[in-house]
Amino acid sequence: MKIVLLYGGRSAEHEVSILSAYSVLQAVYYDYYQVQLVFIAKTGEWVKGPLLTEKPTSEEVLHLTWGEGAGDFSGEVIQPSSIKEDDAIVFPILHGPNGEDGTIQGFFETIGMPYVGAGVLTSACGMDKIMTKYILQAGGIPQVPYVPVLKNQWKENPKQIFEQCEGTLLYPMFVKPANMGSSVGISKAENREELQNALHEAYKYDTRAIVEQGIEAREIEVAILGNEDVRTTQAGEIVKDVDFYDYNSKYIDNKIVMQIPAEIPDEVQEKAQEYAKKAYILLGGSGLSRCDFFLTNKNELFLNELNTMPGFTQFSMYPSLWEKMGLKYGDLIEELIQLGLNRFNQRQAFLMDA
Repeated sequence: MKIVLLYGGRSAEHEVSILSAYSVLQAVYYDYYQVQLVFIAKTGEWVKGPLLTEKPTSEEVLHLTWGEGAGDFSGEVIQPSSIKEDDAIVFPILHGPNGEDGTIQGFFETIGMPYVGAGVLTSACGMDKIMTKYILQAGGIPQVPYVPVLKNQWKENPKQIFEQCEGTLLYPMFVKPANMGSSVGISKAENREELQNALHEAYKYDTRAIVEQGIEAREIEVAILGNEDVRTTQAGEIVKDVDFYDYNSKYIDNKIVMQIPAEIPDEVQEKAQEYAKKAYILLGGSGLSRCDFFLTNKNELFLNELNTMPGFTQFSMYPSLWEKMGLKYGDLIEELIQLGLNRFNQRQAFLMDA
């Protein structure tokens, strides 16, 4: 069977995608699969690369070039729809907008190809921090206080936005683009001037932002796997020595330290798993997700976000959590492929019955 590994993308998380894709390539069971590389350039071209029958020896194979003067790793620019073929599944290692926000998932649905991960609605709602909060709020899952701020509201009446944020929240506050991940565009604000600067930064990435109450808390994460039969891992912890980790800390400097399982009371472990599973079901999850929480020194849990395509680098939390549960990286990829195929076959059956 063929895996179409789709990676790169036009979002600010392009490089994260390449790191994740290379880790996946190292773990695929090549006795059973061939891997067709398809790279989405920052400029939007879809570039078909080599068909791999064994693990590559260098990440350079992923850095495809095309056209006149293409280097050693050249590819062919293709129409996106040409990835469709029988006996193949797409593994979209794409993070951020145009990758895990439902747009690419809608494309797969349109051309009728099975794919790994969440569907259109779940991806769209999970990517959008404001929509996620509305859904979790309806489900009674605790979250930190927040204020959604649209760019046109901010431009029309910044004074009103300041008053709304300061009337609802206390400094410090965290400002985030509604549709971005990997800590891209996130800033901490200790006062009104920093809040203004943080909103300007967030609006570089989205027209919708969210301002959240900053709290002193540990960060714990739970991995989720399954379609109808949903399983969760024990919680792991991101051990911090600073207030928050930005993009460079997570992916360039590799300063992240993980404690798996997290050193927390059993009742907190159980509550984190319960909330993670409930959030996943509320959002209609399938395939995989990673659920991120804040944990205060009073053992209060607040769900921060549900990531429908978490990082797959060698030091990412999602595969590390499953490894600790006894599910090896290669077996995890195999299970994700089977979940994607099962979901596709189920949806096709629904269409046929209709």
